[in-house]
Amino acid sequence: MGTTRLGGLLSPDSLPDARLAFDQDELDRAVRFTPDPDALGSDTSEAIAAALVTLKATSGSSNVGDTTLKWETQLDLVLRDVQTRINAASAQASVLLIGVLAGAVLILLLAADLLARRRAQALTAARQRGAGLPDLAAELLIESAAVTVAAAAAGLALARMATPGVSLWWTIPVALAAIAAGPGLGTLLAARSTRDVRAPANRTARRWLRQTAQLRRAALEAAIVVTAVAALVALHQRGILPATPGGATGAWSTQDSGAALPSGAPALGILAGALVLLRLLPAATTFALRRALRSRRPLAALGTARAAATSTHALPLLVMVASVALATYALTFDATARRGLADGAWRTVGADARLDANPAAGIDMNAVGRSIAATPGVRQAVAAQVTDNARVTTESTLVTPRLVIVDAAAFQRLLASIPVPDAPELARLAPTGQDDVPALVRSGDRSLLPGMRLQLPRGDDEPALRLTAVGTAPAVGDTADVVIVDASALTAAGVPAVPNTVWVTGPGAAQAVAAHAEGATAVVRADVLHERRTAPLTAGLLRLAWMSAAALAALGLLGLTLGAAAGAPERWLTLSRLRTLGLRLREARWVAAGELLPPVAVAAIAGPLLGVLLAHLTFGPLALRLLIGSPTDPAVMVAWWGAGLLALTLLAAVTVVVPIESALRRRRRLSELLRAGGG
Repeated sequence: MGTTRLGGLLSPDSLPDARLAFDQDELDRAVRFTPDPDALGSDTSEAIAAALVTLKATSGSSNVGDTTLKWETQLDLVLRDVQTRINAASAQASVLLIGVLAGAVLILLLAADLLARRRAQALTAARQRGAGLPDLAAELLIESAAVTVAAAAAGLALARMATPGVSLWWTIPVALAAIAAGPGLGTLLAARSTRDVRAPANRTARRWLRQTAQLRRAALEAAIVVTAVAALVALHQRGILPATPGGATGAWSTQDSGAALPSGAPALGILAGALVLLRLLPAATTFALRRALRSRRPLAALGTARAAATSTHALPLLVMVASVALATYALTFDATARRGLADGAWRTVGADARLDANPAAGIDMNAVGRSIAATPGVRQAVAAQVTDNARVTTESTLVTPRLVIVDAAAFQRLLASIPVPDAPELARLAPTGQDDVPALVRSGDRSLLPGMRLQLPRGDDEPALRLTAVGTAPAVGDTADVVIVDASALTAAGVPAVPNTVWVTGPGAAQAVAAHAEGATAVVRADVLHERRTAPLTAGLLRLAWMSAAALAALGLLGLTLGAAAGAPERWLTLSRLRTLGLRLREARWVAAGELLPPVAVAAIAGPLLGVLLAHLTFGPLALRLLIGSPTDPAVMVAWWGAGLLALTLLAAVTVVVPIESALRRRRRLSELLRAGGG
């Protein structure tokens, strides 16, 4: 007696007749739907996923023997995973963009401060002639609004030409800063220059006024620090992803307003650190001035004195520190993501190349492995039997891990030759002569732990093979649950291994695997890495990180230039008067460089360190694992070369700014230099 399975190919016209020719219990009807990726979008995926969930919930059970339709699909889970990655990428992009916005707003404040200083005489004269503060504010606001609206319209038009979708919300902070900064600072300067409040003669009253101003500044700085701490706490508690309420369509929850504070945590943290440095800089320059006054170098004393006098200027230091720190943060983001992609490719492939064969193909993978090992350019070729979803039972449950049967010593040498974590516990898999076969286990939900006794079914009439977990297994592929057994130990127990996978390392691994890929599937690590790096979300975020770093570096240099330009008239007026007393032009340049160098040095040294610190504090909640497609978050990889380049560029800019300032103010008349209040 036997069983014969009959299969037939029918045309659409003859299918109804075939259904009538068989009884209901003799014919299984199956309809397969293939999704069209080009037709799926963010506007249709949510509705499709909800419809699929409803169909699965209302369909018949698989163990019911009637004609009820039974829906089985994983498309809704795939769509949810893709949407989760899109949400993560949007949130991570918002972190980078908020950093650029913070640098742009600080630059606009510094430019407005420079403009207000250059207009100080005109504003003071207008105020003295009877112009009211509301009139001055309105005049400055109209001028600022006209320029800002025209510039914003031009920028949006260029952005619309480059990309079809333009978000107006991201332009609001920059536009508001550009409109309000100039009129606000100009009006404040006019009010201070013409107020008739005299300083009290009482020393106690003057001390009270000074302490009141200090308390106001301290309250403002404390508010910023508290906000930064709250943002970091919120980031660690809620993460960067949008809130996902229960339900199958939770992945389509849009980023709510509560995500703005966590997204701004890196920028706020860096701003808070810059404020701390701003508090420490005057004390440091004062200490340096005391030391310089004791030396016999007058140029050092003059430069330090000028630096101490200008160390209280907040905006230039804030701009440079924030720009360098945020640029370092963006470069660290890029380096960490690229390192995570590289590590993920090594973990997925397991070597430079891998050859997989179907056991039903009848390919002798041991012979293929020996042939590949003899190929020039191949260092190692290790054959193994890899079984996904193997049935392994523990004392309490049934698990389906990835079962790897391999020569433990050869596999250990393979792992030691590639940039993955070593696995010294593979040495424990040597045959012991006991009944239980030693094994290494790895589990994501702790269902497999060292010390457990496992059973591996062999057949219907054969007893299960007993295993003992003697250690932790290394990661093999992207599977969380792994069981590794030595091939010789398993053969000694009466279960011979039938390899279906060959891991190959060496510069010629890809060519060797491709030459032996007949009837098998070749997987090359370089191809896997290229595919993941060029994925739209990943490539877009990496490109955004680079562009953010470049924009912030440019803003830092612009901050140095504007800060130097703001103090240039007063600085070179003093130096020019000193030149009338015998100071040489070269010495004047050294004094000017000494004045500009302390805040630049603080930004060049402390900025990268601050960016790296914020990277370590915030990269965990940013869920970079979703960006690189890894089960775990990648380790922080600091781009020290980029940080060093930023620091050197900022320091080198001082050597360019000082000669330019000197050339612009080299020829000045003696009457202009000695005139009281001249500049």
